[in-house]
Amino acid sequence: MDTNSKQEKIFVSKINKSVVVYHYGNSPKKVLLVHGWSGRGTQLVKFADELVAKGYSTISYDAPAHGKSGTTTTLMPEFIATNLELERLYGPFEFAIGHSLGGMSLLNSVKRGLQLKKLVVIGSGDKIIDILHEFVRKLQLKPIIAEKMRLLFEKNFGEPMENYAAHVAAKEVKIPTLVIHDENDYEVPISCGINIHKHLSNGEMFVTQKLGHRKILGDEKVIIKTLTFIHE
Repeated sequence: MDTNSKQEKIFVSKINKSVVVYHYGNSPKKVLLVHGWSGRGTQLVKFADELVAKGYSTISYDAPAHGKSGTTTTLMPEFIATNLELERLYGPFEFAIGHSLGGMSLLNSVKRGLQLKKLVVIGSGDKIIDILHEFVRKLQLKPIIAEKMRLLFEKNFGEPMENYAAHVAAKEVKIPTLVIHDENDYEVPISCGINIHKHLSNGEMFVTQKLGHRKILGDEKVIIKTLTFIHE
């Protein structure tokens, strides 16, 4: 995908950062693919290959501080701003598929106006404060650090951090949405996917086993389920 895609760097004025965009395939029917934390624009290559074979093209990107995009920091609002900028430049998109933070950002993007026919989120996190506390725990820092991070975010963005929680966004997502999550995901517990699905008005859930957080992206059953859902 890296070799055969057309790549360009675009400037996202809202975040004052540039990102590298991957154009894969030549169809006017476009699907937006969004990677997760520590991922990159080619991470959903198995989905991209199948979509191109089915007559679609895909648009994906390296988020700020990821892959070829440069810079050293990013936050979910920058993913959201990039999703909406890509829609303005290359849309409309037929569908979108997001992994982990990418799924969270897509739910929030639809909440903020991204137009799609259907959405697929895979291994998506949910409550931001839970993610912060897990981050702090893994680094063996004091729990108060998570609260300080929350306060800094809310000071910078002028709204409660939990406004970006996936289940909160899901309440305002009316399009058909498929939530895929693995029972043995030890990075993002399946309870996150269950809670997102619970708050969707037009949602479906597909549960896998023994694929974890990343292996799920290459699983044949997951890819078939995604394509079937899109074409239903």
